[in-house]
Parts: sequence; C-alpha cells; structure tokens
Amino acid sequence: MNFRLNVVVRAALAGALLGLCAVAQAAEPVRLALIEGLSGPFANAGEAVARNLGWAIERVNARGGVKLPGGARPLELVRMDSKGSTEEALALLRAATDQAVPVVMQGNSSAVAAALVEALNRHNAREPQRRALFLNYAAVDPVLTNEKCSPWHFRFDAHADMRLSALVDVLQQDSALRSIYLIGQDYSFGQHVLKRGREMIAARRPDIRIAGEELHPVGRIKDFLPYATKIKASGAQAVLTGNWGNDLTLLIKAARDVGFEGRFYTFYGNALGVPATLGESGAGRVLAVAEWHPNAGDKASEALVRSFRQRFPKPQDDYLHLRMQVMVEMLAQAIERAGSLDATAVARALSGARFDGRALGGLGAGRMRAADHQFIQPLYVSTMQKAGSEGVRFDVEGSGYGFRTVRYLEPDQTAQPHSCKMAPI
Repeated sequence: MNFRLNVVVRAALAGALLGLCAVAQAAEPVRLALIEGLSGPFANAGEAVARNLGWAIERVNARGGVKLPGGARPLELVRMDSKGSTEEALALLRAATDQAVPVVMQGNSSAVAAALVEALNRHNAREPQRRALFLNYAAVDPVLTNEKCSPWHFRFDAHADMRLSALVDVLQQDSALRSIYLIGQDYSFGQHVLKRGREMIAARRPDIRIAGEELHPVGRIKDFLPYATKIKASGAQAVLTGNWGNDLTLLIKAARDVGFEGRFYTFYGNALGVPATLGESGAGRVLAVAEWHPNAGDKASEALVRSFRQRFPKPQDDYLHLRMQVMVEMLAQAIERAGSLDATAVARALSGARFDGRALGGLGAGRMRAADHQFIQPLYVSTMQKAGSEGVRFDVEGSGYGFRTVRYLEPDQTAQPHSCKMAPI
C-alpha cells in the first residue's frame, strides 16, 4: 500500500514538474534587440529611444504580453550599444542573429540602417531558419524604402522627403522670408536633406535666396560658433536643418550666442535640450515636424503624456515618441496574427497592416504600406511657444516652453511616391 502510494506521489510530482517546465517554457520572453548608440556623442538620443521602447514593451506586458498558440509570452528589450559605429552595429547584428533574436531595432543614423539592411538581407537568405526582422524608428533616408527597400525592413518614421515637404508647406507661407541657410550632417541623410530642401524651396518659393549651404562632420563638432557666425554673416533670415541629437542642440546654442535672430526649420528641434537652451529667444522661432507632439489636442494624448511623465518624472527624460509606441504595438499585433515568431510569417502579417491606436491611449492611426514598407501616418509641424499660451498645455523637458500646431497633415497627405521593387519572401 505504501509502495503504491509512493508511486502515485512520484507520478503526481513528476506531472507537476512537467507542468511547471511547460509554463516556464511558454513564458520565455520574446527578445527584441535594440542596436543603438547608447554611449558616445549621441547617447542622449539613444537613451531616449531606449526609454520609449522600454515603456512600450511594459505596456504590452502589462496586459499579458503577446498571445501565441503555446501561451502568452512577455516581450524583453535587449540593449546593445553600437556606440554610434556602423562596424559595431554590424557586429551586434551578428550577435543577435547568432542568438536567434527574431527582431532587431535601430534608427539613429541612416548610414547604419543601410548597412544593417544589407547585412540582414544576406543573413536571411543564408540562414532561413534563423531569419530576423528589422524595425526602423528613425533612419529617414528615403533610399531605405525606395531602391534599397527590403521585405525584412519596416520603417515607422516619416522619411526625409515627407518631413521636408511638411516643413516647406509652412515655410512657403512666410511671405516675409527672402533668404535661408541650409546646414546638415555630412552623411547620406544630411546630404539628402540639403539637396531635396534646395529643390523643394526652388519649386515652391523660387523667390527665396539660398544664402549658404554647409555640411559638417557627424558627432565630432564641439564648437559650432564658426558655423553660426557664417550663418549670421550670410544675412539669412532662417535656417533649414535635419540635424539631430547634440549636433542640433550645439548648433542652435551657438546661433543664440552669436545673436542670430532668424527662424529654425528643423526635423527634431522639439526636445533633447533645444527648448531649454533657447528659452524665450526660441519662442516663435523654432519649428519642428513629427508624427505627434504633446499638445496635439485630444484627451487621449493628454492622458498618454501624463502617464509617460509619471513613469519618467525627470525633466531630462521627457521625450515621448509616439511612433515607437506604435511600432511595438503593431509588432505585437503582427506576431499574434501570425501565431508565430517566424520572421517570414510576422513580416507577412505586418506588411499592409493598418493601425488604430485610439483604444490604446490615443496612439493615432496609420498603415504600413505593403509596396515599400513605409508607415503612412499623420504629420504635425509645430512652433515653440511659452507653456500656458494658447494651444500649449504641456512644456517639454521642464523648460517652460512647448510646441503648438501650425500645420497638420492627414496620412494620405504625407504619402509620397516610391520606387521600391519589393523582393518576394
């Protein structure tokens, strides 16, 4: 009798252990590799990305993670510091794919993104059992969804021509503007912004004089006073720049120091120290373009801002990127539709997908265009103003200054033609 009882107990324990192992296996996290410059000259931009992606992942996990046939699994962010180097980024991509990480994410530098796309194409062709996807939240060189488009690459940011077109829409309405200076970082993205900026201005406002053009090394200039002095001496009334990170903050600080009083038409002038650097002298003078900003106007957006600030209360951490929230949500939905982590299945589920984030805290709406894997979404051009003024409920980074919408474009208004010939998968 005791022997039989012992056998029953052992069997029960074995069954329980097997059950626990199955639960543990089902709960193994889905790893998402962030390959980004988390140290070096653009560490502030990289850490802002990590905060946003980490928060988006927390929000998915708070409702149980992603639902798969074997059970729900949480998402996990794996931080991989490329130090802003293309070579480091490629080495980290190899490390991620060696570990069968199904998704890699990157954005700060189109040059790095282009190298990653090419490397991932080769890897996925060579090792179909360990394919991965590349989700891009900020590398905006149009080439990535045109001649270098890839079935494994999905861009969630508006590309440079989309952003430029929105800025030039506002610029061309400034009847007093007669001269403008173009300055950018000397790599593929910065070069493209200057070239296309010059072309768009010539087409829409041929009366505006290009007072000067300048490309400077990326992340290596500590003192922008010589550049700011040239801008002021040129007689330009405004500056158009795609600069980001410290290259933008230091440029605008130098312009303030030399007494330049013109406007700045920027891609990224709405945070990372720019408003705090300029203070009152930037009110009405700094314009930025983005898929959203904290004063976009609806109650869902306000609730999202408050929730983010509760999670990250330090003023220097206050940079909420809506597109990164959308990216993680769309990935989670695609995984669930695919019922698998297989890169091919998830890519097919994500290609052509539509997103409506109203039920998820006002995350907006858009669609991942199947033809080129460019996310089509709204764009806002906004101008820096004192917090508390009309349309500026929230400031940014505790600066006392926020942004007010001056131009809103619906998703279909931001879409542009493409030349992508998407390879089949």
